[in-house]
Amino acid sequence: MTDISKFKGVGVAVITPFLADGQVDYPRLEALIENLVQNKVDFLVALGTTSEYPTLSRAERNAVVECITSVNQGRVPVMLGVGGPNTRTLLDQMEQVGTLPIDAILSVTPYYNKPNQAGLLAHYKQFSAHCPFPIFLYNVPGRTSCNLAAETTIRIAQECPNVIGIKEASGNMKQILYLLNHKPEHFLVISGDDLLTLPLMAAGMDGLISVLANAFPSEVSNMVHLAAADQFIKARIYHDRLFDISQACFKEGNPCGIKAIMNLQGKIENVLRLPLVPASAPLYEDIRHLLNL
Repeated sequence: MTDISKFKGVGVAVITPFLADGQVDYPRLEALIENLVQNKVDFLVALGTTSEYPTLSRAERNAVVECITSVNQGRVPVMLGVGGPNTRTLLDQMEQVGTLPIDAILSVTPYYNKPNQAGLLAHYKQFSAHCPFPIFLYNVPGRTSCNLAAETTIRIAQECPNVIGIKEASGNMKQILYLLNHKPEHFLVISGDDLLTLPLMAAGMDGLISVLANAFPSEVSNMVHLAAADQFIKARIYHDRLFDISQACFKEGNPCGIKAIMNLQGKIENVLRLPLVPASAPLYEDIRHLLNL
């Protein structure tokens, strides 16, 4: 049985740094992974939304995963993003990733097709039956136009033993609270929203898969670890400290905000791949002000 405790705490949805010419900047990716691990994040998420994975070629995706796992050297668990609108394609992908040195799969709900709850249940049951890794569901209706209802999540958790958690990014507080109150004991609920993490952990969430931790791994880790220890007054210090920069980070979408922050920190080039573009000049200057640069 999977030790689910290793996926509690702070996971980081790792960005993909690019060079000025648009190629993947592997040396800076290596430096980023080392910095995250050194600053005590609990696990890494490769090829999540924040990585701009739809713009990466298959060869680049493989190279990015190889880079992350090579630098990490098993020091923290690695979760791999695998998702798409075609269930059969995902099953085929499992044949390609089955030998990778990863610890879990993060699988977003099928997008574009807008399946109903019966379709989502059938999708994840099929995927679960063919996946050799523990699975985290990923509910982010703002991107997929498809909401995974709490009742469906609970049924998947009950019927699919290797589905051990969910990254919940719906922002629907009633739905999240229902899930927290009715989920199986073995099932983790992880926040997918940096801004809401502290109050959600007060309600019983198990941690966060963070975008902001790419730039502030120590601060985000301190906040989440203190909250996990029921030290909410101390955790709120970090929440308050990060609040304004977190709002700015997502003002024009992800990952343009986090890349602007990290560019101003001197960590990466401020380069995204189309159809995404860098933060606007006004937002870039707002972030510079918030960073006191």
